[in-house]
Amino acid sequence: MSPRRESPAEGGPRPAGARKPYTRANAANRTGRESLSRRLAAGDPRSDHAPQRRIPVGLSSSSVFPAGVEECFRVADQVGYDGVEVMVSFAKDTHDPESLRAYAERYDQPIMSLHAPTLFFLQTLWGRDPWVKIERTVQLAQELEVPTVVAHPPFRWQGRYAHEFVDGVAELEDRYGVAIAVENMYPWRLGVREVLTYLPDHDPTDEDYAHVTVDLSHAATAGDDALAMIERLGERLTHLHLADGSGSTTKDEHLPPGEGNQPCAEVLRRLANRGWGGSVLLEVNTRGAGGEAARTRMLEQCLLFARHHLGHHLDEETGTGAGPDAP
Repeated sequence: MSPRRESPAEGGPRPAGARKPYTRANAANRTGRESLSRRLAAGDPRSDHAPQRRIPVGLSSSSVFPAGVEECFRVADQVGYDGVEVMVSFAKDTHDPESLRAYAERYDQPIMSLHAPTLFFLQTLWGRDPWVKIERTVQLAQELEVPTVVAHPPFRWQGRYAHEFVDGVAELEDRYGVAIAVENMYPWRLGVREVLTYLPDHDPTDEDYAHVTVDLSHAATAGDDALAMIERLGERLTHLHLADGSGSTTKDEHLPPGEGNQPCAEVLRRLANRGWGGSVLLEVNTRGAGGEAARTRMLEQCLLFARHHLGHHLDEETGTGAGPDAP
């Protein structure tokens, strides 16, 4: 497992005992507009291609919702993704190891990650104890030899679980040898105020986690600078949820990359150029795509976008045939 940080970076974890406010003035739309204006004024620059590793691109089962998890495996195989991320949910086959193993073999799609049932609407799955949700997902990952579990930060009303979350995540990682990549979220909004729903924060990059997931749609909703987040994280960035957002709404949009104002292309190029060792998982909303055929076309275009900006086409041009784990 990657080591936790020995000391907090500047602007890092909040001092012990410091009280977090419940609300703050709405900052996301302002910061989102400022970030977009600066980037467009600079010509929306993109790094040249110099990939050091062929980073794999997987498909999240959220991208085929409300279809089931087997449909995710089928579509990933049909379109040509490198694997899948399974959202553990109420459907039995999302947390049954035999079913998931059978799907992976049938469709030749490895499970790259599991998403723990830490979403608001999954609070009753496996009982009310949130640690049970995390640990059972980690145990499932261990049984299936899946390297990464994605988890949301706790809600502030979850009491002791929330206050002990950072240390508890580290303890589970040490015990099971599975990375728990805590995902960035966003404040909830009430008019001109933001409700600070998560504890320690919706942004995990300044907490003492060894592994973090950055979701570009969540960054858009929060008004966070995704490029600054990935630079700040360095090798602690384990997972990227690829999606886009406009940054001008309170909704978590999960648009196809290139349809919002997030620096999706530049994020992918920088990660490929530095030889980042993680995985990209497409997590977009296809419910309004207009049917199965249109959904498939959308997911094909998303994969082409990701692979182009990760520099996969350079392998084809040179005939190297480098695999996802090639240096």
